[in-house]
Amino acid sequence: MYLLEDIRAYQKNDPAARSAAEVLLLYNGLHATIDYRIAHFLHTHKLRFLARFVSQWSKLWTGIEIHPGAKIGRRLVIDHGTGIVIGETAEIGDDCLLYQGVTLGGTGKDTGKRHPTLGSNVMVGSGAKVLGPFTVGNNVRIAANSVVLREVPDNATVVGVPGRIVRISGEKLDQIHTPDPIMLEIDAINSRISALEDMIKMQNNQED
Repeated sequence: MYLLEDIRAYQKNDPAARSAAEVLLLYNGLHATIDYRIAHFLHTHKLRFLARFVSQWSKLWTGIEIHPGAKIGRRLVIDHGTGIVIGETAEIGDDCLLYQGVTLGGTGKDTGKRHPTLGSNVMVGSGAKVLGPFTVGNNVRIAANSVVLREVPDNATVVGVPGRIVRISGEKLDQIHTPDPIMLEIDAINSRISALEDMIKMQNNQED
């Protein structure tokens, strides 16, 4: 059942998919998903070495690396999937679309849950990196080459490095009046420096 759903999802999302047979025989993203489901079954039945063997063989064959411990929903489409990496504790909801070069990875700072959770109907553009144990909501669009490092609400569009939300539910945010979090942190540091300089001046005046 999952296989038929997956094939139909490819036909729906890829205008170049001319037939079910073409998708089944020639699409490396579908092959990687099939291999993942086999590896995940082995992984959940404690056959960890065999699971990793299947996933590593699939990586060599498809150019897509999916850890067997990841949790992936139904109708995932991996379009031009070479270079995709999906980490062990990553979770992906139903009806998601990933393009080439996407990484669902960790930052190296976390233990346990280290990789992101994607909701349903999420699109992640080419080369985008989603790094860390946070949640990306349903119906989210992440633009190509973005680097997402924090939680994203439902129905948002994210662009840039680091990723910034530019739309929610189709409405463009007012970037002129929306505070830049990096500039807010810089302003806070400058305020602390000014306060420390004032304290030093007061101490010097008292000593004089």
